[in-house]
Amino acid sequence: MACAAPSSREEVIRKERGFEALEAKITELWGYLNAATSRFLALVAEFDRAKGYERHGLASTAQWLNWQCGIQAVAAREKLRVARALEALPEIADAFAKGEVSYSKVRAMTRVATPANVSALLHVARNGTAEHVEKLVRKYRWTQRRDAAKLAQLQHEQRNVSSL
Repeated sequence: MACAAPSSREEVIRKERGFEALEAKITELWGYLNAATSRFLALVAEFDRAKGYERHGLASTAQWLNWQCGIQAVAAREKLRVARALEALPEIADAFAKGEVSYSKVRAMTRVATPANVSALLHVARNGTAEHVEKLVRKYRWTQRRDAAKLAQLQHEQRNVSSL
């Protein structure tokens, strides 16, 4: 059995450059797809505000998306939720429109974004993975629930009855 000749350094470099070019093409296209998804969601929000679904006797934009675009009902409702949320979150909408962040990241951020935390969320979204954003959102929601429970307990403990 003959041994395979080791690849020359030039072959290795050529392969690496080929992978780098392929990676660049994939990530560039992904940015375009995210920008197109952003535009799609802006149109969905506009359609929903105008109640365009009523022309077809449907109850919601989500039903229309299911019927006309073949989007599963749960996913259609989520796309509509994100589309409407982006109207009130211009910083996230702008980053999404530029293809800087993915739909997965935007979907997660819109669950908890406020003017007070949007910059921090975008920082994580631009520099981390979708999983990083999801974890941050889960932790944020957990702390919100915890703080609400503490406040409710405090209000319960401080209640009193007074006579007039």
